[in-house]
Amino acid sequence: MTEMTDRRSVSASVARWGLLLLAALFVLLPFWMTTLGGFKSLGELRVSPLGLPRQWDATAYLDILTSSMTWQMMLNSVVITGFTVALVLIIASMLAFTFSHIRFAGKQYLYSYVILGMMFPGATAILPLFIKIRDIGLLDTYAGVILPQVAFGLAMSVLLFRTFFEQLPKELFEAALVDGCSYGRFFWTIVMPLSKPILATVGVFILVGSWNNYIFPLIMLNDQSVYPWPLGLMEFRGQYGSEWNRILAYITVTILPAVAFFLYAQKYIVAGLTGGAVKG
Repeated sequence: MTEMTDRRSVSASVARWGLLLLAALFVLLPFWMTTLGGFKSLGELRVSPLGLPRQWDATAYLDILTSSMTWQMMLNSVVITGFTVALVLIIASMLAFTFSHIRFAGKQYLYSYVILGMMFPGATAILPLFIKIRDIGLLDTYAGVILPQVAFGLAMSVLLFRTFFEQLPKELFEAALVDGCSYGRFFWTIVMPLSKPILATVGVFILVGSWNNYIFPLIMLNDQSVYPWPLGLMEFRGQYGSEWNRILAYITVTILPAVAFFLYAQKYIVAGLTGGAVKG
């Protein structure tokens, strides 16, 4: 009986590690191809997309890293993403706190209306968004991209924040009210310091979505001086072909900030998705 149990345990362990290995390959293989592709020539890239370069050529990476346009686009992306993340975190956390701890007429209907935004991707509203942004004079500005990203990022963020806030001990809230603490003071001095896991979780989701957003900048921006990095990919596309080795090198360089932030915040992401360390 013991031997059979041991065999089942070993089989389960092998199956688990096999699935994890497949998942890791599925995630890491595109990074592998993208990073190595920047060191290859166009001909070698077509013949051997997965293999190591026969001759390592860093010209594509050096051209991108020494280009002033690359750093200007990176700066534009930092500005757009930074304001998007900050606004979403502030607005969504305040809304979620209101829905979690304040009673008022029609709260559930209003919450359902906010969450309904998860059903509609941004691409479905491109035309009315463009017309509205044009009418208020925000074309070719950072705000013309930031505001739509904030609007479409609120639904999921409010859902995650409210789930986390509802698991905070109610005794904290009741004790604060007895001591004369206002809603605003309780939110900023007690709730927010306890909410680092969910802040990191929502922040990473919004950051990655905003950093890699292509459709909103493409529609709202015509001035190259305010282009974020995704629009820089158009610089490597010609009338008769594309410089895929330079495109892959450009993608590798520009996604590193988002990957670095994700690795830094991953411990908070796990805690945020599982409800945090505070138990009611």
